[in-house]
Amino acid sequence: MLAIAYLWILLLLRGIHVGAKSTSEVTTITDDASTTSASSTHSGTDSDSIIVVTTETAAAVPTGSYLSYTTTITPANSQPCNGYTEFCSRQYSNITMVTAHNSPFVKKNNIAANQMYKVKTQLEDGVRMLSFEAHYYENDIYLCHTSCDLLNMGTLEEYLTTVTDWMKENPYDVVTILIVNSDYVSPWNFTAPIENSGLIDYVYEPWKIPMSLDDWPTLSEMILKGNRAVVFMDYQANQTAIPYILDEFTQMWETPFSPLNTSFPCTVQRPPGITAAQAEERMYMINHNLNLEIVFEGIDILVPDTAQINETNAVSGYGSLGLMANNCRAKWDRPPNFLLVDYYNDGNVQGSVFEVAAQMNNVTYNGKCCGGSSSTASRIMDVSYTWLSAFIAMGVGLFTLFGV
Repeated sequence: MLAIAYLWILLLLRGIHVGAKSTSEVTTITDDASTTSASSTHSGTDSDSIIVVTTETAAAVPTGSYLSYTTTITPANSQPCNGYTEFCSRQYSNITMVTAHNSPFVKKNNIAANQMYKVKTQLEDGVRMLSFEAHYYENDIYLCHTSCDLLNMGTLEEYLTTVTDWMKENPYDVVTILIVNSDYVSPWNFTAPIENSGLIDYVYEPWKIPMSLDDWPTLSEMILKGNRAVVFMDYQANQTAIPYILDEFTQMWETPFSPLNTSFPCTVQRPPGITAAQAEERMYMINHNLNLEIVFEGIDILVPDTAQINETNAVSGYGSLGLMANNCRAKWDRPPNFLLVDYYNDGNVQGSVFEVAAQMNNVTYNGKCCGGSSSTASRIMDVSYTWLSAFIAMGVGLFTLFGV
């Protein structure tokens, strides 16, 4: 009997010793396949991947001849999500992104333009939300500023094809698209451009309608599942019929849009009538694009106030993006989700709008901006065009400004 008890104690001690051992597996997830290597702690320097570390711990089982294992999966990121490894574990609704207002409207010597660089460069510089006006024109969806007779930058399908091509080359980025349905047409008019461009392969479909702040997945989850394109529409969206075109104003709100002065309040303008409690449960966008109102051929249009763009897009100072973002964070007890700006490349310093976003995200800005330009004075449109636009408002027909 003593011998049996002694043997049992030895087996128990051996079991405890075995139970203290663990094995680790690293599953490297890419967009093509998953590979597993035992006893590895990181991927090679040439591997762009998000790593999932699986740790299995053996436990002794005195009553049987086998071992049981418990598995713990811990994400360990070797590739940044939207430029920062810190973002991979954050919910989509807990990140501040720079938004290119009227992203497609890039045209030299045209006062209706809103950006200097085309969409591919915008994305490479770090813009992660693209907004634009869409109009139903000649039986298709075109990207036009106010009117397709004023500034027409081509079809939505062409634009989205460029975006899709960039996303294919950048598999660890989540891109948001905000469609301004200017003519209030049926959302079914937008499905063909999304499908034909290939963007349909990346669209995100929410698991509930509407999504509140706590409902959104992390960037890692969106990236690993391939649902990296979030498409919003301001009016006429029908998520029941088309689940990947999200209704903007049931899931986010905006500060006053198309501002004409530098006060930039943090109040809710759209959608109208929501309570403070409802606003607190949604994402929000701050509209920080300063405008001038002019009249051209009887049409009232708003154009960027480029004379003040460096101050408007600055990190700090009165009328700056930084000041508005901080004011809104203080008012709503959380940073804005989207910073909508014109000429994102301009500011008091290179990449100032991205510096503001980094501050809101509590990360260090990597300083990679903008478009290969070394000077904030290298805009498509010289400041003098802003002053010339005042003459248009007084009825002087400076048609050459519009390239016509």
